[in-house]
This record gives sequence, C-alpha cells and structure tokens, in this order.
Amino acid sequence: MRLIVRVWKEHKGFVAFLFLMTVFRSAVADWNVVPSGSMLPTIQVGDRILVDKMAYDIRFPLTHFSLVHLHNPSRGDIVTIQSSAAHELLVKRVIGLPGDRVEMRDNVLFINGSRASYRHIKADAFADDEMSRGEYYSEKMNGTDHTIRLSPDAPSPRDSFGPVVVPVGKYLMLGDNRDNSADSRYFGFFPRTEIIGKAGRVAYSLDPAHYYYPRYERIGRLLDAPLG
Repeated sequence: MRLIVRVWKEHKGFVAFLFLMTVFRSAVADWNVVPSGSMLPTIQVGDRILVDKMAYDIRFPLTHFSLVHLHNPSRGDIVTIQSSAAHELLVKRVIGLPGDRVEMRDNVLFINGSRASYRHIKADAFADDEMSRGEYYSEKMNGTDHTIRLSPDAPSPRDSFGPVVVPVGKYLMLGDNRDNSADSRYFGFFPRTEIIGKAGRVAYSLDPAHYYYPRYERIGRLLDAPLG
C-alpha cells in the first residue's frame, strides 16, 4: 500500500494525463489504424484516420452509451462502426439512409430509383496497394461525390443486390473498394447505435509495403479531397 501511495504521489500528474487522454479518445476524438484495403483508394492501408466521436452523439466516456443525440449520419459520410455482426471496428461509407430503396446492378448504384453517375479516372492518379489491377471511378449520387475502386480481374460475387429498403434506425454501408469489401452485403444493415464517429482526415500514414516508411504527403489529407 505504501508503494502505491508513493507511486501516486510521484506520478499523479502523468496518471491524470493518461486518464484524461483515455477519456478524450473514448468520447471526443480518436485516431484509428486502417489495416485493410476495403476503403481504397480513399483510405490507404496503413493510414491512421482522425475520427470525430462527437459528430453524431455525446457519449458517456469509456462506453458506447449516448447521452445526447446530435445528428444522424448523412449519405456519403465515412463512419466507424463497432459492429456486433462483424465482431470488430469497421470503417465504411454511408450509402443508404433509413427508408431508402437501394439497388446495385453490376456495381452501379440506384438510390430511390435514381441511378448514380460514374466518370472514369486514370489509374495512375492513385497508389495501388493491391496485387490486382484497379479501375477507378468518380461516383456521384444525390449530391455526394467520391472515388470508388473496382477490380476487373477479381470481381465481387456480390456486385448486384436488391432492391432493398433500409429499415428505420439502420444504415446501408459499402466500402469504396467495391470488389473487396466486407460491408452491408455480408453483414446486413448496421444499427445507428453501432455508429461511433465520423472520419474526415488522415492523421498520419505508414507504408507497410516499404518498411512502414511515413507517407508525408498524406499527413492531414482530407479523405475525400478532390483530385489534383
């Protein structure tokens, strides 16, 4: 007991700092490592992304309990999900809102009967982190615009689905790397209560293919930054 008291007296400032940092990361803002390529090209493997945990709710620190509901996710938001179906933290893009009728035909989205528009982007605009060849497109739907990646050499067996209607209190999520993403096509609709925060920028990035050398050009980069 004396040892504990002595350690506390000598290091209470540091202990208090660690506690406050833990509370801050659990309820205000955090950075998450992205180990997979399901959100390529928007999020590269090795990115550490900044997550605003107060974008949608004020939560009790160190829990997922919402004290105050602030906003609901919007279509096109990149969110983190503490998924009970996947048993892990996921990073995906919001595609379908509660009540939306969503359909996909050969990787072409239809939201409430309206077809998303697509514009081809040259592959050399991106650093391709996968063995398979990638094709890139700007996807515009209902006022949102972002880049998606397709794998013509390894198409997904789930490049078509629906139409489905998103239930109340749930969301349909997809990865930007459409042919290589475990998302709502595998785990179903994600409950609003499992959405933890909104991702907006890259905190910093380490390249696992090059001895984890820092990608300086990605530090502070907006996830949906316009090309060029």
